[in-house]
Amino acid sequence: MPALFLLRHGPTEWTAARRLQGRSDIPLSARGCSLVATWQLPDRVVHGEWISSPLARATETAKILRDRYRPAGDLLIEPRLAEMSFGEWEGQTLTELRSIHGRAMAEWESRGLDFRAPDGESPRDVQERLRPWLEKLAAGNLDVLAITHKGVMRALYALASGWDMRRKPAHRLADNAVHEFELDHAGLRIGRLNTPLQPQARPADVSS
Repeated sequence: MPALFLLRHGPTEWTAARRLQGRSDIPLSARGCSLVATWQLPDRVVHGEWISSPLARATETAKILRDRYRPAGDLLIEPRLAEMSFGEWEGQTLTELRSIHGRAMAEWESRGLDFRAPDGESPRDVQERLRPWLEKLAAGNLDVLAITHKGVMRALYALASGWDMRRKPAHRLADNAVHEFELDHAGLRIGRLNTPLQPQARPADVSS
């Protein structure tokens, strides 16, 4: 059965500041580049098809890893793997937004899959744009490594698990880890989550 491996890009300056990045094309920070260079990918991940979001922080992550592992095949760019748009809120932090908007922000966040920034996307929108791509992958019957973003990963996790994003998820998707999902004509299912990319690290949570 083919597997879809999800990997979040390395850190940027905005990641460190906890700013909503969305479609803003923020490059990896110097620390981010150094961190990605230490990642050790499982063999099965390396030998799959490599697909990246078009945003610089994802393609730079892919380049660093490909220079190290020299996988067969080209890096494919998939626009549907771009981060969820946060519209007018990009560049701000959730703390700032909660301070500005107060109760209104709490009500917006309570919408779960339908939470949407002004002129942005909701997680449900992200799921809908990814469905045709998932169907294509399932038909191809190949393992795939997708280098993408936190919002995309959470939307896919919600799709696989039935999480409505109104409460805490059953699993937390850790950074600096790869997350495996099973994929076929029946849909997307959770495989093994939070496999650490640094051997000395312990996974925050593993589900199989």
